[in-house]
Amino acid sequence: MSATSPTCLLQTPRACRAVVRRRFLRRHLLTPLLLALLAGTLLMAGNGDQWLADLLYRGQGGRWALKDAWWTSQLIHRGGKNLSVLASLLVLLALLRACLDPRWRALRAPLLYLLLAVGLATGGVALLKPLTGLDCPWDLQRYGGGRPFVGLFQPRPATLGAAACFPAGHASAGYAWVALYFFALQARPRWRGRALGVALATGLVFGIAQQLRGAHFLSHDVATLALCWSTAVLLYLPLVVPAPAVAPTMEEPA
Repeated sequence: MSATSPTCLLQTPRACRAVVRRRFLRRHLLTPLLLALLAGTLLMAGNGDQWLADLLYRGQGGRWALKDAWWTSQLIHRGGKNLSVLASLLVLLALLRACLDPRWRALRAPLLYLLLAVGLATGGVALLKPLTGLDCPWDLQRYGGGRPFVGLFQPRPATLGAAACFPAGHASAGYAWVALYFFALQARPRWRGRALGVALATGLVFGIAQQLRGAHFLSHDVATLALCWSTAVLLYLPLVVPAPAVAPTMEEPA
């Protein structure tokens, strides 16, 4: 991504890079994280999670009737996970070709970035799940399970055993691909909006399916999206440079 600022004309290249990167972080990291924090607070502390889960639970007849439905458990859950793995393999194959074929040389850095961003985002979510110790809705007494509700910042009684439902793991298989936005910025800037839309739509479908099954609250998906987006932004940060030092194919997002 390149960016030009009138103030950069009066500064050293190093100072100019710092200005551009601060603007990039404020726009792409700070603002989205504040919105995610607000949404998470409303959902977790404001009982928005329970309100929505109550609607879904009552709508299925006071049980998670869609927990083992073919289209939620097999098509979207298992099939979606396989689709994300397949997409990662295709990116890896494309990267190998870019390393061997001079005609694909310009795609080496973007493809490497995409592969790392997706892997780090999904891996980060997987690592956090056992550390947060939150139950899935289907495990809670409120929804037919056997465990009382324990909040994110509440001490968890040892008698309850382990829990690993926050953030949402399956949604990360979709939301991790928000890195496509930054991949497109490097490779095909005009496609960045569509690339982001595909990733968000995929994560949304995965997340809604899991909520219908009773596997996650909405706040779990919000946290996953925030983590995936933050990973993509921070990994892309070294590529944010002022216009005079940037390759012709890179431009600032609208």
